[in-house]
Amino acid sequence: MAAQAVEPGRWQVGFVGAGRMAEAIAQGLIRAGKVEARHVLVSAPTDRNLCHFRALGCRTTHSNREVLESCLLVFFATKPHILPAVLAEVAPVVTSKHILVSVAAGVPLSTLEELLPPASRVLRVSPNLPCVVQEGAMVLSRGRHAGSSEVELVQTLLEACGQCEEVPEAQVDVHTGLSGSGVAFVSLFSEALADGAVKMGMPSCLAHRIAAQTLLGTAKMLLQKGQHPAQLRADVCTPGGTTIYGLHALEQGGLRAAAMSAVEAAACRAKELSRK
Repeated sequence: MAAQAVEPGRWQVGFVGAGRMAEAIAQGLIRAGKVEARHVLVSAPTDRNLCHFRALGCRTTHSNREVLESCLLVFFATKPHILPAVLAEVAPVVTSKHILVSVAAGVPLSTLEELLPPASRVLRVSPNLPCVVQEGAMVLSRGRHAGSSEVELVQTLLEACGQCEEVPEAQVDVHTGLSGSGVAFVSLFSEALADGAVKMGMPSCLAHRIAAQTLLGTAKMLLQKGQHPAQLRADVCTPGGTTIYGLHALEQGGLRAAAMSAVEAAACRAKELSRK
């Protein structure tokens, strides 16, 4: 199934699970015109979250099997401990035409393939929370029976929600430490920057807005110009100026080592949870 076959309005896209990440991906696909809302079918055991999808114009159901029977591309967005039971439920209706994408954290491809029919085309995607605003950082890994066309298809769709890169599955846990947990790390840094401005007399609301905008603008410059962060940092520093004094204070506080240790700790914990 070639990626260029993706045309708005022609695809039936399914979601098993109706949580925040499923909603974020569905919103991105619909807003980008990758698929029409009426061609999206979402299942969940209760109506609690399905109302959000109905507001988008999607179809909903309480039957997971109905999603597989109606859609060839299906995202599994359940909680990790629920996913094995869900896969066992839908396995009888999975065909060779299906492309199955798991966004459940910590569930390896080997488990997915073990619980689904032989030769199922399976991919694993690790998204992060900014997918909610279509600025996510995602990685995907292919199963043994998923080829380049399936990878290209899923990447083409998910780019509506942010950046999506293919990686070996061994790097998924590293991505969790860097980008999944990184949202919290960056939020903490933004809060600290704003607190510094508040200490110097700036109103809190203004300080937090400027700190957040500074992070946004810096990220765009790094992505759009393709610069190494060290180059952008050097561009801001002038001899004897304000920035080099501030950087010296950050180095004295161990910011660089602390950030590296935070990613390492989160990635190691992700590996532990995957093994469990």
